[in-house]
Amino acid sequence: MLDLLTVPMEIPAEANIIIGQSHFIKTVEDIYEAVVTTAPQAKFGLAFNESSGACLVRSEGNDAALREVAVRNAWALAAGHVFVLMLQSAYPINLLNALRAVPEVCSIFCATANPVEVVLAKSEQGQGVLGVIDGGSPKGVEEESDVAWRHDLLRTIGYKR
Repeated sequence: MLDLLTVPMEIPAEANIIIGQSHFIKTVEDIYEAVVTTAPQAKFGLAFNESSGACLVRSEGNDAALREVAVRNAWALAAGHVFVLMLQSAYPINLLNALRAVPEVCSIFCATANPVEVVLAKSEQGQGVLGVIDGGSPKGVEEESDVAWRHDLLRTIGYKR
């Protein structure tokens, strides 16, 4: 028997969340190093659900509040080998390549500041992530004024010249 469920993630104001899957206990230390060497100004908390041995939620980070939120989110997911990275003072775009380069990272499910629900499958063995619901559904198609707004936004926040 397989049950499907969704779990909403807690995302503090001015924070982003990155959820992914990894495969080894050293994930917390390697992701910690990836964050601090790629975005040293970032405040972050990280939690990783170990899926063998003691099956603990392992955690790291340089911000106690974000670390606590990451642990609560990972605990709520209860899915093995899943990591939750809560991030402030940096954006996921600054870190995604570094995270993908961590040898034990298998995949990244989402990187966002939007409201997120994680879609899980639950069996007798445990729970696993099927995917995420990231933000809302489209409400229309971009028009000329929307293109101009997007163009200006990217230049205002420094991602385009």
